[in-house]
Amino acid sequence: MQIAVTTPNGNVGQHVVRILVRAGVRPRLLMRHPDRLAPELRGLVDVAGVDQYDAAQVVGATRGLDALFWVDPTPAGADPLADYARATNSVVAAVTENHIGRVVFQSSVGAEKRHGAGEIDGLAHTETALDATGVDVTHLRCGYFFTNLLLQLDALRAGTLQVVLPLDAPMAWVAPRDIAEVAVTRLLNPAWSGRHVQAVHGPADLTWSEVARILSSVLERPITAERITDEAMYAQLTASGMPPRLADAVLGMSTGLRGDFTPEQPRTPTTTTPTTLRSWACETLTLALA
Repeated sequence: MQIAVTTPNGNVGQHVVRILVRAGVRPRLLMRHPDRLAPELRGLVDVAGVDQYDAAQVVGATRGLDALFWVDPTPAGADPLADYARATNSVVAAVTENHIGRVVFQSSVGAEKRHGAGEIDGLAHTETALDATGVDVTHLRCGYFFTNLLLQLDALRAGTLQVVLPLDAPMAWVAPRDIAEVAVTRLLNPAWSGRHVQAVHGPADLTWSEVARILSSVLERPITAERITDEAMYAQLTASGMPPRLADAVLGMSTGLRGDFTPEQPRTPTTTTPTTLRSWACETLTLALA
């Protein structure tokens, strides 16, 4: 079975690669920087140097595949939705020209809105474009990554997490390693066909207040969740050097899912994964803050 993995050094992709290797699969890794491959994986994988925004390169690197794990690359340009559209064009060309049998796409809770959720709108576009090809596809609608907390290390050291969401509104939080396990299960299982949406919700819905309490306990220091205005968050994002349209898109991932938004997939045993925020924080966050 020939399986390709995009963003193999990403939060999810790195685990997908290692699970496949442990399963006896030699995956094909699509990497923009092949020199960044972990040394211990050399000899266990095949590597193709690929810019995911270049459709011709993606088509060339995905010939002969049975299955593809596709992650849209993180946009870095002034127009993030345009970057998502370029990546979508690449995967659609690859699926169409190479007749790839199955695709597992890393999407997000909120993509079901299709419009009005900031950067998540780019994932929604990839979903609908893949659906239009008729390929057998599973969209993984993932919750909020635990690893997003690694982007707030300075705030955690200062003892305050600033957010624009209501502090008492629960949402799905999930470990990227758990997403990888769901993805690999889908990649290795040839029994499914058609279009599927598989939510990955983590073990429990958590409010930001609950997250702060858990982190306070694990880190043995007081952590407080503080709600700030949309304008204040936008100012923080642009002050960090983020282009205005990208800042709008990042902010929109939160503001677009406020209010009456309810995920299309309810929490069920199928969507619930085991790793808790407490265990992840003990294993990963404490080391990052050491």
